[in-house]
Amino acid sequence: MPVYVIHEHHAKKAGLHYDLRIEIDGVLKSWAMRKEPPTIKGVKRLCIPQPDHELSYADFEGEIIEGYGAGIVKIWDRGEYKLLEYEPDKKIVIYINGSKLNGRYVLVNTTRGWLFFKT
Repeated sequence: MPVYVIHEHHAKKAGLHYDLRIEIDGVLKSWAMRKEPPTIKGVKRLCIPQPDHELSYADFEGEIIEGYGAGIVKIWDRGEYKLLEYEPDKKIVIYINGSKLNGRYVLVNTTRGWLFFKT
């Protein structure tokens, strides 16, 4: 099954945020969200797309020394997921099997960014 991870990122410039990453097409597709990821239905988080990362980044914890993302990165949650629906640039539906997040989640593209929520 493909990899899923959420990094808790304490960036010096951008502040605390969470980076959602899911393995698709051999890379980690990534989105950043300002608030803690939703663990219950009815809570939605705005996610901003980030550059793809290599799969090896799923295991990364440590300090980024230089650049816009400089700061401390910790794994907030990780596991595997099953891809249920995939419409690139529109909608992604996944079933997450993580330590903190479990269940069916949706990423849907809006005019403001992507919304991430549990269904």
